[in-house]
Amino acid sequence: MKISGFTFVRNAIKYDYPVCESIGSILPVVDEFIVSVGNSEDETLALIQSIDSPKIKIVHSQWDDSLRSGGRVLAVETDKSFKQISADADWAFYLQADEVVHEKYLDNILAAAQKYKDNQKVEGLLFKYLHFYGTYDYVGDTRRWYDREIRIVRNDPAIQSYRDAQGFRKDGRKLNVKPIDASIYHYGWVKHPEQQQHKREKFEMLWNEDQHAHEKNQSKKIFDYTRDADSLQKFTGTHPQIMKKRIAEKNWQIDFDLHQKKLSLKDNLLYKIEKATGKRLFNYKNYRII
Repeated sequence: MKISGFTFVRNAIKYDYPVCESIGSILPVVDEFIVSVGNSEDETLALIQSIDSPKIKIVHSQWDDSLRSGGRVLAVETDKSFKQISADADWAFYLQADEVVHEKYLDNILAAAQKYKDNQKVEGLLFKYLHFYGTYDYVGDTRRWYDREIRIVRNDPAIQSYRDAQGFRKDGRKLNVKPIDASIYHYGWVKHPEQQQHKREKFEMLWNEDQHAHEKNQSKKIFDYTRDADSLQKFTGTHPQIMKKRIAEKNWQIDFDLHQKKLSLKDNLLYKIEKATGKRLFNYKNYRII
């Protein structure tokens, strides 16, 4: 069985992406890792080149910044990287530059990939998610945060990244997947408030015209995590070992009131049902579990 990893990245230093930790977290289970490095304003290329592994294969990409509708450029860049994996790979393991896998899940991932390798009905493997927010000590726990998504797909040219690269589709339809006992640790919402504000301004431009994004954000210098938090809970588990150094260096203090819930009546009801039953009713699913 052969597994190829793939990702894309641009301005990793400027926006403080844990991309080296992301890549390193799954290097033990992949046979190669394709990194598509976009035209950057910092030393992203040198950063990726500093990863000491013969599995890393770097390709270069020029982003089309005109593809703003729905963040389409992110899916285009995902597909560019996906197309570079070896033809003989059975599976393609996709991570975004702010996603990391805990080492405790690696055996489970390999076992699932092996189990379904010859079952062509299974087109992808579905991961659970933890979305960290503000600091490395809190996770979002509402419907605002998607709870599952596909991160391993078959090496099939008919499979493409969907919309803003959250998931995948095949010939326009949802993939048939199997859920596995493994989680993705998503750190995209953990940055110093100033860096988070800079990133938000830039990413607004992936969905909106430049002037609109500029006017919306020009009066802000730092991102107010407390204002945008609808509901959080304290993280009581362990982070991936590969994240330890980063967390020790960059875990600033933000005081959240965990008792405060900023939810509509409808969302509050659905939140309480989910907490009581473990079921997320009326949840959007970008996949089909078989």
